[in-house]
Amino acid sequence: MDYKKTAAEILPLIGGKENILSLVHCATRLRFSLADGEAFQAEELKKVKGVMGAMFTGGQYQVIIGTDVNHVYDNLLHMTGLEGGSVEIVEQADLKNGGSGNGSGKMAKAMDIISSLFTPAIAAITGAAMIKVVLVILTMTGLMDASGQTYQMFSMVGDAPFYFMPVILAYTSSVKFGVDPMVGLTIGLCMVHPTYLSLIDAGEAVRMFGLLPVNLAKYTSTVLPVILVIYVASWVQKLAEKLSPKVIRFFFKPLLTLIIMTPLTFCIVGPLGNLCGKVLEGGLSIVQVNAPWFLPIFFGAFGPIVIMLGMHYAVTIPLALAAIQAFGYDMLGPGFLVANIAQGAAALAVAVLAKDKDFKSLATSTGVSAILGTTEPALYGVNLRLKKPLYASILGGLIGGIICGIAGVKRIVFGPTGLTSIAIFIDPDNGMNFVFALIGVAATFAATFVITYALVRKDRSILKEIGQ
Repeated sequence: MDYKKTAAEILPLIGGKENILSLVHCATRLRFSLADGEAFQAEELKKVKGVMGAMFTGGQYQVIIGTDVNHVYDNLLHMTGLEGGSVEIVEQADLKNGGSGNGSGKMAKAMDIISSLFTPAIAAITGAAMIKVVLVILTMTGLMDASGQTYQMFSMVGDAPFYFMPVILAYTSSVKFGVDPMVGLTIGLCMVHPTYLSLIDAGEAVRMFGLLPVNLAKYTSTVLPVILVIYVASWVQKLAEKLSPKVIRFFFKPLLTLIIMTPLTFCIVGPLGNLCGKVLEGGLSIVQVNAPWFLPIFFGAFGPIVIMLGMHYAVTIPLALAAIQAFGYDMLGPGFLVANIAQGAAALAVAVLAKDKDFKSLATSTGVSAILGTTEPALYGVNLRLKKPLYASILGGLIGGIICGIAGVKRIVFGPTGLTSIAIFIDPDNGMNFVFALIGVAATFAATFVITYALVRKDRSILKEIGQ
């Protein structure tokens, strides 16, 4: 693929650089927030070489590239002058026609916000998670001593992004909500500062100005409190800018923002976010304790639908992180594991039947990629395109989800779901968790492959398309 050419062809079909409010990417997609949604030409984008699909979903305009997305992203940043993946080109009031600021509806806005907050953090979260997985394997096999200094150093690295999650989200939230990133980071750092943590440990009542009671909630590893805090800070910063004389605005605006936000963070907004987090944990507890089979079955079957709706980051990452923080495991992971395997098996079944060399190569490469953990190339390039392989993958994922659900398979460490990271299902306290995860994977692959092969072999229109 000519990444520069692909980026150059995409740019005018989204309205040019002046129309881009923000741009981030995940494992396979470019995710735009646009000022004018009518400028997004989905059908024309699909014709660009290297583009697998284009859609408006989850409050974002998304262009599906595949695993080469980072190269196209880098070229777009170079062409547009965007830094850090976002730029404020127009006022929010100027957004129109389905842009992230208006007519797309409240749900779409919420999905856009959540995706924008978590997508940039995925690399740090998954990298650290895989370090934790490696440590589990090394200690279980006796290759590393859990009490040794080397283990402790790497364990620190594995824990850091999760422990300091408020700091990471303070930055991404600041970029999304228009807060000065360094001011936002400062607020996030205050929420996990050793002095504040020592006040919590002391257990004594704390009051600001002798009047305002500080709710001594612990914010390390939390998600919701800092997001709410930075959102409020975006309005406080606007007020501070209005109140700051121009000649001293450089230092007076951040000073005033921090002065106002300190009591708001620790006395009102932070505790409110913490309460919302507890409510979310309570809901997850009801599901995971009383119906632990539901999430693996649901996401096993409908994982590809969630991906097509663009909600796999906006919904599943916050829920999974909250569950692991609260309970030490989550039940969404097993569902997405078998859903990914099903996508890969369906694509590989098509590859076996395909006679057209290009299609066989596409189905083989995307099928292997899906089994390893990146499903969208297989989903959009093969299964959704031919339809019946998608139906087969839903049935196969359902079968695997039932097995994992009944067996109570848990994801112990947050991370991507595929064979490359299958070790995230190793439970040091329950060896059968990993065994049943493997059984679910095998059953899903076999069922999906057989169903896909049977359905495609009987469909003359599909056989014609793949060269038979």
